[in-house]
Amino acid sequence: MLSVLIETCNDEEGLTRTLASLIGGAVEGVVRDVIVCDTGSTDQTHRVAEHAGCHYVTGGIATGIRQAKGDWLLLLEPGARLMEGWIDAVVDHTARQTMAARFSRARGSRKPFLARVFSANRALADGLLITKRQASARSAVSAEAIARGLATKRLDAEIWMAPAKRERRSPR
Repeated sequence: MLSVLIETCNDEEGLTRTLASLIGGAVEGVVRDVIVCDTGSTDQTHRVAEHAGCHYVTGGIATGIRQAKGDWLLLLEPGARLMEGWIDAVVDHTARQTMAARFSRARGSRKPFLARVFSANRALADGLLITKRQASARSAVSAEAIARGLATKRLDAEIWMAPAKRERRSPR
C-alpha cells in the first residue's frame, strides 16, 4: 500500500490536477491515503484537500511522513500529473525493490536541452517513490530536500511535471 504526500503552499489549482491523476490508484486499492502537507497556504488549499478526502496537515513533510499509513511513500509536487500506466509500474517496483525510484518525464513535459542546462534542477520534478523508513531516516525539512541527492531507479511510467513555481499563476 502506498501513501501519497504532496507538500504545498498556495497552490490549490496545482493540487487539484495532481489529485485527479491519483483517482485510478485509489480505485485500484494501491493508494491507501493522500496527505497534503501544507507549509502556510493562505488560499483554499485546505478546502481542496478536504473535499477530495485527503488528510490535511500543517507543519510540512515530516508531519506527513509520521502520519502516513503506507510502507511506501510517493512524494509529488502540486501540479504534477501521473500518466496512464503508473499504477502497474509502482506495484511492480514496490514488490521487487527497496531502492527509491522516480518517474520518466512525459515527452511533452521535457524542456529543450539548453533550457534544461540553464534552469534550476528540481529534485522532486519527477516525483519520488521511497520507503517510509528511508524517508524518515533522511530527516529533511522539505520534500525537495528528501529527494535531492538520492540514488534512484527509473520507473517505466511517465509524469507530466509541475510547472516551476515562478511559472505557476499567483493566487487570486
